[in-house]
Amino acid sequence: MENKERKGTVFREKILNSRVVVYTLIVFILSMTILALSKISFILVPFVILVKTIFLPLILAGVCFYLFNPLVDYFERKGVKRLISILVLYVLIIGGISIILSSVIPPLKDQVQRMADNIPVWKQDLQDTVKDISQSPYVEKGLKSVNTDIDKMYKSVSDHISNFASGFSQGLMTFVGTVTEIVLAVAVLPFLLFYLLKDGKNLPDYIVKLLPNRSRPEAKLILKDMNHALSSYIRGQIFVALCIGVLLFIGYLVIGLDYALLLAVIAMVTNVVPYLGPFIAITPAFVIALIDSPFMLLKLVVVWVIVQLLEGKFISPQIMGRSLEIHPITVIFVILTAGNLFGIIGIILAVPGYAILKVFVTHLYQFIRLRSKWYSDQQIELEPDGSDYSK
Repeated sequence: MENKERKGTVFREKILNSRVVVYTLIVFILSMTILALSKISFILVPFVILVKTIFLPLILAGVCFYLFNPLVDYFERKGVKRLISILVLYVLIIGGISIILSSVIPPLKDQVQRMADNIPVWKQDLQDTVKDISQSPYVEKGLKSVNTDIDKMYKSVSDHISNFASGFSQGLMTFVGTVTEIVLAVAVLPFLLFYLLKDGKNLPDYIVKLLPNRSRPEAKLILKDMNHALSSYIRGQIFVALCIGVLLFIGYLVIGLDYALLLAVIAMVTNVVPYLGPFIAITPAFVIALIDSPFMLLKLVVVWVIVQLLEGKFISPQIMGRSLEIHPITVIFVILTAGNLFGIIGIILAVPGYAILKVFVTHLYQFIRLRSKWYSDQQIELEPDGSDYSK
């Protein structure tokens, strides 16, 4: 017993309390990991393909689990067996999907087709408008006063319009392709969701059984905090995006903007990305309103200002609150970094992934702070349930 205590003391003094040793180990492990992965990257190709295949269905199943599990738990608390609750939920989901397919998909498909057909026309109209403006005697006189070459300006603007129209068309097709992938993933979604709803609440117990007994209480606490962060974010963000989509659809109908349903759906989908989503969503609406008339553009701005005020002052505070307690600057930085690394999937998963990492790092920091003398002069705050990391 004394030997074990002596070894533990030596470990804390020589390892945990040595900054040089800890930093050296971290750098060494990271370097060896990067070197090993660079040498055996070909071995990981089948694993990468497997992850890409199951990634989207698992993500969709996880999102649906956090959306519908509270309803199943509610029925179970009322005395309904969990299996029966899941079957009732599936009946409701099938009914809702049937209504959406019959009432929303046909007009949405028609608007997508009409928009794709009109993109070349819009491109030419914008170029003609710029040409007419540049040839105006007043504009020509003003540009000559500042020694501006009109022909070069027209060519530059026309090139920008052409590039934007091509990029917008490609982006629209990419969006449609992404929707197709999602539809394929939905084919296996019911099976994954069924087992998650049936056994998902026991998943933390299965995970902690893989750990030593002394680590299980702390592991359960970490999983509980991760689950709370994920559930709060996913449910809140989806409901906020849904509210934004409905409000914008109503606003677009009121002002008479073309493609109201399609633009509202795009806004709803992009609003899943915090802070940056609204700026992405307004781009196609801005272009269509500008092509229509300056007055339509003004009405669009009014609608967006009203919706954003409602979202910022009433909807998000009521639904989201301060569930993640992440600073907006941090959120934007995380989204931009994840987007550069992993594309659109990284943008969507950046914030929930950061929330999980934040929970893990917070608990790790508390563990090290209680074990190491680095923080011996600071007051230690234990978790509310009294978990003791010093054991």
